Amino acid sequence: MRTSPRDVRSWWRAHPLIGDSLMAALVAGMSITLVLLARRYGLAGAEGHRPPDAVSLTLITLGCLTLAGRRAWPLVLLCVAEVQQVVLAALDYDGGVTRLASLILLYSVAAYRGLALSLAAAGAALLGYATALGVSGNPREWTQHALAFVMAVTVWVVGRSVRLRRAYLAELVDRAERLERARDADTRAARAEERSRIARELHDVVAHHVSVMTVQAAAARKVLDTRPEAAKDALVAIEEMGRTAMREMRGIVGVLRTDGDTGELTPQPGMVDLPGLVDQMREAGLRAQLWVEGDQRPLPPGIDLAAYRLVQEALTNSLRHAGPAARAWVTVRHEPSGLTVHVEDDGRGGPGAFTRGPDDRPGHGLVGIRERVALYGGILRIGPRQGGGFEVRARFPLKD
Repeated sequence: MRTSPRDVRSWWRAHPLIGDSLMAALVAGMSITLVLLARRYGLAGAEGHRPPDAVSLTLITLGCLTLAGRRAWPLVLLCVAEVQQVVLAALDYDGGVTRLASLILLYSVAAYRGLALSLAAAGAALLGYATALGVSGNPREWTQHALAFVMAVTVWVVGRSVRLRRAYLAELVDRAERLERARDADTRAARAEERSRIARELHDVVAHHVSVMTVQAAAARKVLDTRPEAAKDALVAIEEMGRTAMREMRGIVGVLRTDGDTGELTPQPGMVDLPGLVDQMREAGLRAQLWVEGDQRPLPPGIDLAAYRLVQEALTNSLRHAGPAARAWVTVRHEPSGLTVHVEDDGRGGPGAFTRGPDDRPGHGLVGIRERVALYGGILRIGPRQGGGFEVRARFPLKD
């Protein structure tokens, strides 16, 4: 099994103590090697210092080993490293590159801790440099300490920049996750709204067609023995109404298919389909008439469907409750500022026609009509008609 570079990096990130310990050992080895070689071969930097001994090598080792715990206690170990630097300077020992350990610890605090701790680390580092410079008896060390001071400031700035960038990236990731959750919530809300819309559409379709079929079946039953041909016509009308209901239901629920089959999707009905609706009601026994006033123009899809469903629900209730000899009138008035739909009958129906179901249970006709009209900011009136009968009047505002 081959190991990819990404797997190696992931392993190192999962075991930071191993990497930090190796780095501490590397810096300690470099410092001890440089100190010993500088003293043996008389390299620059060894002059003016006491020769290395067990004390200096122990101090160098301890100062570099602080890097092993830089992720857990960076500020505390930075203070330890600075004390080690001050002691080396006070005893006039050559520290090699042990100053690199202090810089790495300072970077760790600036990059992985908050602003308060990073400022405290910067103060501790600068205080350590100043103290080491003050106690140093070798004038040649002053240049090195001054250079270390500049490097410390640079390292602190870089560490803070890294932390700010990391925080910025984390904020971007968090924001993306929040947006993803918000989008999922919006999707769920849209699905719930769509299910509610489909439920209303199914109710309107089923209630209308089943009501008409019920009336036709009752008529067929009454004339089955005396007028077989009339009963046959009623049965044919029931069959056609059932086919129409099934076709409309497939068109509504076709969008719910998830197996790749879109079903027999058909356009939703609208005001242009009112003549066909009125003809259906005439065939079912309701003497209905339709008048259209004003210049017709394309309507918003939502208002178009809502107005059609309102007429459908009103005529269905007139058929069910107005009586066998009742008449119904549908008036549609197109105006520049709105659409007015008026459905009235002269039967014996009343408010109960819209508030009670056929088995005397609460129905959904009135609620559905009110919801549809209110959804588009319309005005609705449902109540008894002057002179007898019942009427439904709605006005939908239209924006230019």
